[in-house]
Amino acid sequence: MAISLYDGSVVSYLQTLGAVSGFLDRGLSYCRDNQLDPEEIVETRLHPDMLPFRFQVQSVVHHSLGAIEGIRKGVFRPPADLLPLNYLALQSLIADAGDALKRLTPAEINAYEGGEVIFEFRNTRLPFTAEEFLLSFSLPNFHFHATTAYDILRSKGVPLGKRDYLGALRLRT
Repeated sequence: MAISLYDGSVVSYLQTLGAVSGFLDRGLSYCRDNQLDPEEIVETRLHPDMLPFRFQVQSVVHHSLGAIEGIRKGVFRPPADLLPLNYLALQSLIADAGDALKRLTPAEINAYEGGEVIFEFRNTRLPFTAEEFLLSFSLPNFHFHATTAYDILRSKGVPLGKRDYLGALRLRT
């Protein structure tokens, strides 16, 4: 069985976005149960030279829904402006991205196969096909930022395990 561009990207994004939504919910519950301010988490970094939790969550959206916009437009850039969102707004951002991705059809995404996507960053322009961009650039970045957000929550004591990161597995029916 061949795997379509839609299956390799959108379906994978949705699985992990569902997991991110779940571990964000667990993080908020943990904060409430332990009298911790969830806004403290929003600015938490794993290391001083890394960007904060809010950046990680916003990047999950940028490298999923934003990547799909990139293949539509033929160009993908780092986000121009990342807003200083609070914890609840970050949860909404993840939910909205999932909702938008659920509205996409396989035919719509598969039609972009072979299309050109240019990644532009400062003076750098990297040419990709849509599938090369999604599979070799977007998905690895997406998982990096989702993992980093997970790790920040773990560093704050939120009781998460690997199963929380995996999300809903796509089992044979």
